[in-house]
Amino acid sequence: MLRLPDRHRHHFKAPFGRLEPDFSCIVPEIGNSFVCTVGDIVTHNALKHGIVPGIAVVDGHTMRKPCNRVPAVFPRVLSAVNPAGTITRDLVDTLKAAVSSPPALIIVEGEEDLAVIPLALILAPGSIILYGQPGEGVVIRKIDESARTEARRLLACFVPGDDGGLEL
Repeated sequence: MLRLPDRHRHHFKAPFGRLEPDFSCIVPEIGNSFVCTVGDIVTHNALKHGIVPGIAVVDGHTMRKPCNRVPAVFPRVLSAVNPAGTITRDLVDTLKAAVSSPPALIIVEGEEDLAVIPLALILAPGSIILYGQPGEGVVIRKIDESARTEARRLLACFVPGDDGGLEL
């Protein structure tokens, strides 16, 4: 497990990609790209706009409040445990399993927010990650070497958890 210390949380306030205030602004550029969504509301909005993610990662909450918009369009549902402020081996292994055999919905017990970081390192170039920036809009990030470099920089902010950490 990797844990994000409080002193590094400010690095995660800025969007990991381009922030758009309205979901409809990003729809035209999705094209035939492989899309992953992270978050209940962004997954709901993607489906509402006709975008079926190859992988959707949700936790049943939005801004720490229960959200019952779990999509029923995925033929395969996986689960992972990932406490707030962490990236667990369980989450990473589940993301890898989903990427190797999409489509899949991953339901996270805990928080899914930080799944964006390992996804940026696991997904094929050209894939797109969408996630919500609460109160501001949707963030879109195309996977390329720049995204991987930034993900590795953010990953360096983490410290090993009680189990000794993990390698990505």
